[in-house]
Amino acid sequence: MVKPENNCIVIFGASGDLTHRKLIPAFYHLFANGLLSEEFAILGVSRTHYSDAEFQQKLKESLTANEKVDPQVLDAFCQRLHYQAIDTKSVEDYAKLKARLDEIGHKYRTGGNTTFYLATPPSLYSVIPECLAAHGLNKEDNGWKRLIVEKPFGYDLATAEQLDHDLHAHFQEHQIYRIDHYLGKETVQNLLVFRFANGMFEPLWNRNFIDYVEITAAEFLGVEERGGYYDGAGAVRDMFQNHLLQVLAMVGMEPPAAINADSMRDEVMKVFKSLQPLSENDLQNNLVLGQYTESDVRGDHLKGYREEPGVAEDSRTETYVGLKMFIDNWRWNGVPFYVRTGKRLPTRVTEVVIHFKKTPHPVFGANAPENKLIIRIQPDEGILMSFGLKKPGAGFEAKEVSMDFHYESLEETHMLTAYERLLLDSMKGDATLFARTDAVKACWQFVQPILEYKENPEHLYGYAAGTWGPKEADELLSRDGREWRFPCKNLTNTDYCEL
Repeated sequence: MVKPENNCIVIFGASGDLTHRKLIPAFYHLFANGLLSEEFAILGVSRTHYSDAEFQQKLKESLTANEKVDPQVLDAFCQRLHYQAIDTKSVEDYAKLKARLDEIGHKYRTGGNTTFYLATPPSLYSVIPECLAAHGLNKEDNGWKRLIVEKPFGYDLATAEQLDHDLHAHFQEHQIYRIDHYLGKETVQNLLVFRFANGMFEPLWNRNFIDYVEITAAEFLGVEERGGYYDGAGAVRDMFQNHLLQVLAMVGMEPPAAINADSMRDEVMKVFKSLQPLSENDLQNNLVLGQYTESDVRGDHLKGYREEPGVAEDSRTETYVGLKMFIDNWRWNGVPFYVRTGKRLPTRVTEVVIHFKKTPHPVFGANAPENKLIIRIQPDEGILMSFGLKKPGAGFEAKEVSMDFHYESLEETHMLTAYERLLLDSMKGDATLFARTDAVKACWQFVQPILEYKENPEHLYGYAAGTWGPKEADELLSRDGREWRFPCKNLTNTDYCEL
């Protein structure tokens, strides 16, 4: 595998949760597996004052407590960790950062190559690039400069456009990497290989053979300690606008001309351009918003959303979204996509279910089981195909059987986590799995009518924690003679399920 060029990774928000929980473990694993450049450094930046040694010790303790580490490798890794305290809102303070980067660049021979990671509150997404530019830290006359921005990319269409304007005032599009960790998941990327590398599936992947598509992203957990943030966001902004629309694009896109950033993202953009805009009738009849209420599940009492810390007592924020939507193009015209996401559902699962049309033969088709293809993104990652075979005995009655594949069976392969893959790609300058500006805008344009519709407090249904959402979500499908799949944490059907 080709390694990245020597570079320095600057993490703004270095004392925060994201850095400790995701970023530093990802960098450690990349280092331990020999995937980073020969000379690299990580410079943590935030307002809290630490020396390099204190920062190294803090992260060493965090890694040791949460990861399986090799002491020698850990020591070598921590030697690459440095720290600089600055006031991230003060332009003058960035002179300290510039001086530190010059020092690190000389020591590690980085040639000025720098990745700036904004692991900060979104309120700083416009401030930090402006301050970096004031000191010339955005210029590429001395090595490349890249800016990684975490979601959310805006709060609605207007704020997303403003953020886009602010970022482009100081960084060019090829320098901006909008990270959505869902696209870093091996099984999301496998959607493309599965579709386009197999001649037996691609010819069937259209309106002639597919009846409908389900996309589910369920979480068993509630909002936990994120009540304050979540109450201002909701499921539409937190999951639907980014993660689920990206997965839908992977399911719906045309084969790219090449496996590179421009070709792949061009095809994703075509899907977003083809999304059927949501009419007032769609909002009234094809959209279900829900909020979980208290209940007892398997002997445990689960609090309602409004009882969670940081959540308003009269909150109308949705924790569940169910939507029937369409892609208006040649391949998908008329095929409904049923998309749902929610908190406090029976289990944690993300999957895509392709429901194929029934056989047209009246004799064999009458009682034949449905043909389904289930692509499991998490957990128990894999693919399950169900179809009909003859039931043993007299007659020609069909029964459902399954063939399944599980990623864990590929024991010889080291699977990178989502953050490991995306961080590595960003250092290599590969933007294939990062959101492009036009795609972000197109997603917000599609979602904006939902954001306006949900401001009306009448448009919210309750559902008991530990169930599969409001009954109105079942009616989305039942009125079309269909029903949701109710997945277990195991991909293959077992006698035990969470319900």
